[in-house]
Amino acid sequence: MRVLVLGSGGREHALCWAIGRSPLVSQVVCAPGNDGMRGDARLAPVDLTDLPSVVKLALEESADLVVVGPEDPLAAGVADVLREAGIVVFGPGREAAQLESSKLFAKQFMERHGIPTAGHRVFEDADAAEAWVGERGGDCVVKADGLAAGKGVFVCTDVDAARAAVDEIMRDRRFGASGARVVIEERLVGEEISYYAICDGERWVPLGSAQDFKRALDGDRGENTGGMGAYSPVPFVDAALERRIHEQILDPVFSGMRAEGRPYRGVLFAGLILVDGDPVVIEFNCRFGDPETQALLFRLESDLVPVLEAAAEGRLPDDLEFRYGDPSVAVVIASEGYPRSYPKGVPIEGLEAVEGPDLKCFHAASRLEGGALVTNGGRVLCATARGASLEAARDRAYAAAERIAWPGAQYRRDIALRALRSDETPA
Repeated sequence: MRVLVLGSGGREHALCWAIGRSPLVSQVVCAPGNDGMRGDARLAPVDLTDLPSVVKLALEESADLVVVGPEDPLAAGVADVLREAGIVVFGPGREAAQLESSKLFAKQFMERHGIPTAGHRVFEDADAAEAWVGERGGDCVVKADGLAAGKGVFVCTDVDAARAAVDEIMRDRRFGASGARVVIEERLVGEEISYYAICDGERWVPLGSAQDFKRALDGDRGENTGGMGAYSPVPFVDAALERRIHEQILDPVFSGMRAEGRPYRGVLFAGLILVDGDPVVIEFNCRFGDPETQALLFRLESDLVPVLEAAAEGRLPDDLEFRYGDPSVAVVIASEGYPRSYPKGVPIEGLEAVEGPDLKCFHAASRLEGGALVTNGGRVLCATARGASLEAARDRAYAAAERIAWPGAQYRRDIALRALRSDETPA
């Protein structure tokens, strides 16, 4: 079969790599992709905001399955127009994708269905928002209501930081129209988990756990980013905690979406925080996360393609279980200045030293220039490794990251480190 993956980042590279391993697949096409993933997919140019062009490409490629990577086309309804054209697509429709595209919708949905989440207030006026955080003391999380590539969240511990976040989102419009409204939440403290499930509109199956690192700097300092690294599995997610996640969060999400006439068909990412041992929802993503996907799929031994196809066609088996291998760690290597402004076109060195059976460099933003790969974005690469233990995987991933170089390259040095210290993780 022929599979078309929509997107251009490290998540899409990991999807292309995993899909291409399936004996069912004869061709993987990534649109638009990036030059660094050419070894795992053929690239096809397309503007993902031009939905008729996406449909045209899928038909021209005779795609048996389309897998949507990023959130923006999902929010725009790309899955809907593909389905209307008779194309099998893995990804939720526009109405279901509101779980990610609108923080307000997600909050109200969780309230309606009794899903645990932080208390919140919504503001469309910057002065009112700043006055409220002043009254509250500033200990809060300020979020742009719409999509912001993972960067529209500000974790604040004082009034000045909270007011500055409101100002940047609502007045400066750093995130454009996504900042017309803010959702301000109580700041919860605890260990965070990324948990994945796949749903076909009625049935759903758990995919697995990972933990990602959103802040730019070691020790969870600095600005929020799209993600600076991840590992899988999470050692403290045991069977009892998984049951609570299933019963308290995933069951009511999927049944609630179906009851509201928005049946969910695709992968759901639940960003959770453990508060006194209980899972509480921070956010939902209506697609595979980045870089958790790199860590999760690199240790997946099951064939992913039949599952994606079955979910897209509404026929997931009830008894599906995924097989996984050794733990994995993914370290994002970013350009100097990320997540703000950064240079492009900087030559990348050392890539030839980081490929092997237990090591893979997924490309998020690279392009060919004069026959050599150069940087083409903020998050450029993701050095991902497996190991017999989490520690071994971490050592291998960091050894690879150290061999890759360009002026200004930066990465966190503490990915998965906390998980190796059992006294710092929940029981």
